[in-house]
Amino acid sequence: MIAARPRVAELVFQLYGRALHPELFEVHASRTIQRGPYEAKIDITSAGHVVRWRYGGLTLTEVATSAQHPLPERRRLLNARLRGLRNDRIECRGGVTYQVSFQLEPVDPEVFWTYQNEMSRDGECQGMLHRFDSSGRMALGAMSYINLQIRNRSLLVRAFHTFPDDCAVVRSQSLFALP
Repeated sequence: MIAARPRVAELVFQLYGRALHPELFEVHASRTIQRGPYEAKIDITSAGHVVRWRYGGLTLTEVATSAQHPLPERRRLLNARLRGLRNDRIECRGGVTYQVSFQLEPVDPEVFWTYQNEMSRDGECQGMLHRFDSSGRMALGAMSYINLQIRNRSLLVRAFHTFPDDCAVVRSQSLFALP
């Protein structure tokens, strides 16, 4: 298990066509939702997040984590380093679609601290927010914020993770949609 937030250069984004064991992750905040025919569990972890989405007999698990974090390869549908901007779409059985867009954005320190302060303020009102302890190099620790748009036929997950040691922000937007 990873004890501290990884370096931003080590991050990967993965999607599995199965559930992963919860003990593989250090969870700091969690939320479970059930809407219409689907359910989802969203976790903020030390490296990013885990979203487990279920509909009928289909399970999709999205993971933003460190490449050093040992995860299984069985039924892994997507494995990408978090660099630059990337968009993907996966058609699943039963007409379910999964769409994702993720981006690693290095920013100037002033912009980073402004962004971190705005995220802290907005996160208090809506969504899931977790503040990490400082690594010692920077006065403020990292933050993770997840905003959910829950609809009867879809779930939109917007995640924002800050990495103060690297002055970088990871943003992702995932859509789990029913046919």
